[in-house]
Amino acid sequence: MPKLRHIAISVPEIEPAAKFYETTFGMKRVNYAATPYGDGLSLSDGEFNLTLLKFHTDDAAGDERGKDFVGLHHMGFIVEDLEGMSKKIEDNGGTFHRELKGGGGVDFERKFRDPNGVVFDISHKGWVGAKA
Repeated sequence: MPKLRHIAISVPEIEPAAKFYETTFGMKRVNYAATPYGDGLSLSDGEFNLTLLKFHTDDAAGDERGKDFVGLHHMGFIVEDLEGMSKKIEDNGGTFHRELKGGGGVDFERKFRDPNGVVFDISHKGWVGAKA
């Protein structure tokens, strides 16, 4: 059964946001990725991955909201069968959005939009700090 294990929030500055989640909720830093398209700091409570994103360009943000958008960027579900779940999503009205291959500190994510346009991703590998 798919499990919600990841939320990504686009923030104006990573460090102040990280300090808030660390101090308020006791989350721990588990990964930092600096990439040409943006930076991401992953926090975990031991079960769940919360990634704080700061995109460098509108194109890198990956959709119409652009680099200056602040808020919930996407959520992620860990799945056992990537291809089977991809088909199930599309059979139920979801549409493929894009895919991040992973590597360089970035986790693998296959992104979709639900019928209302909300972005989410699925991964068969999971996220750093998230329970499988």
